[in-house]
Amino acid sequence: MWALKWSFLGLLATALLQLGVVVISGSVALLADTIHNFADAATAIPLAIAFAFARVKPSRRFPYGYGRVEDLAGVLIVLTMLVTVLIAGYESVLRLLRPQPVGHLWAVAGASVIGCLGNEAVALFRIKVGREIGSAALVADGYHARADGVTSLAVLGGTAGVWLGYPLADPLMGLLITGVILHLVWQSAHAVFTRMLDGVDPEILDAAEHAAKHVSGVSDVAEVRARWIGHRLTMELNVAVNADLSVTEGHGVAKEIRHRILHQVPHVSGVTVHVDPATQSGETFHGIDGHAHDGLPIHSHR
Repeated sequence: MWALKWSFLGLLATALLQLGVVVISGSVALLADTIHNFADAATAIPLAIAFAFARVKPSRRFPYGYGRVEDLAGVLIVLTMLVTVLIAGYESVLRLLRPQPVGHLWAVAGASVIGCLGNEAVALFRIKVGREIGSAALVADGYHARADGVTSLAVLGGTAGVWLGYPLADPLMGLLITGVILHLVWQSAHAVFTRMLDGVDPEILDAAEHAAKHVSGVSDVAEVRARWIGHRLTMELNVAVNADLSVTEGHGVAKEIRHRILHQVPHVSGVTVHVDPATQSGETFHGIDGHAHDGLPIHSHR
């Protein structure tokens, strides 16, 4: 929340300064950058709401808590980016068809440099904090800000073109910025929807499996699964132990596995360990063969 507050204020100040220059200069390239900076600042709002929900305790209706609200915030961020890129593209095409002079070129150039520096500062801040807490939405928003910084430099290129006597350089740079942002929309959408579909980095599963295999008494590890709930991971895995162990001893092994995974795998908040005898390891032994009951036809459970 601290990162969101300060990055929001930084981007808002940058966008307001750029807006003032747009009004006096008429630069459509700077307008595209300004619109996007306003949208980027606004994305802090749904993220803040999502982080507030994440603090609410689980309930009987929502036993896993409200972390998934962060995924919804990510979708809203992607949609916001898409709307802003369409507006910027429309304004650029319109200016190509109806060219207008661009004034106060030094002010436009200065605003583009300020936009670049402001976005890069926000990007460094959001990416750092996002990685620390495991928030894909906040990291994506950080890279979003970094790309905005690059587009601000594109505005500087358009200004240079107008100064050299090529008035169409400004709307052409506006279209270039639009293309860059469209690419960013695709990357952000890929990250957000991967999380929504329970996609995880395979290295996370490898790390959990490695931690479990090095616990004394574990002979095999199978069916390691993980999913993100907001910026926290929950994990499930099956482990095989000596069939002669007592229930208490098997529970002790599971407890140690959970302890190690919580320490060795970043961003994990919950681990469920299913203990199997070594002679029946894995989900293939959990199936129920064909049977009939309650008047139902013969069926099995796999």
